Amino acid sequence: MFEDYKTKDSVVVVYTGEGKGKTSASIGLMARALGSGWKVAFIQFIKHWDVGEHDFIHQIQPLYKRKLLFYKGGKGFYDAGELSAKNVSEAEHKKAAQATYQQALKSATGGKFDLVICDEINNAVNHKLVAKKQLADLIKKRSPKTSLCLTGRDFPKELLAKADIATNMTKLRHHFDEKFLANKGIDF
Repeated sequence: MFEDYKTKDSVVVVYTGEGKGKTSASIGLMARALGSGWKVAFIQFIKHWDVGEHDFIHQIQPLYKRKLLFYKGGKGFYDAGELSAKNVSEAEHKKAAQATYQQALKSATGGKFDLVICDEINNAVNHKLVAKKQLADLIKKRSPKTSLCLTGRDFPKELLAKADIATNMTKLRHHFDEKFLANKGIDF
């Protein structure tokens, strides 16, 4: 039935859109990859505050040892109105995003990891903390056997053809629109 189908050595996966679930989907992908014996780097842009995925990753790291790298970069929300990080300059945001990008590039090009997840990188690109060209270079320069997962709102449409799998998370309803704050364990 699948005789005419082939496999790829690596893929580029994009989770984007305004809806919730992009980071959660990448955590699921991380679990699947680790369960398959892969080495995974989880590189997180933007989020500097403690969120549930940080605790989860720290708890499982001893089980996976060198098979799981976690790097938390970023200085918080940027250009998000009242949700923006307080007392953090544009230069500080950019410096943190660039340092996180360098870790992502090193992880994706070094041939050590089977999967590199760049959580919230799309947001960093949209806010010009990381250039679109840098994102394109990350995709192009990754090791041939390293899959890449890119999450966050506003993935650049001009790069969509470089993705093998792209999912747009669409919000149908979210209680934040009715002035309810995010729930720990659900939203972060």
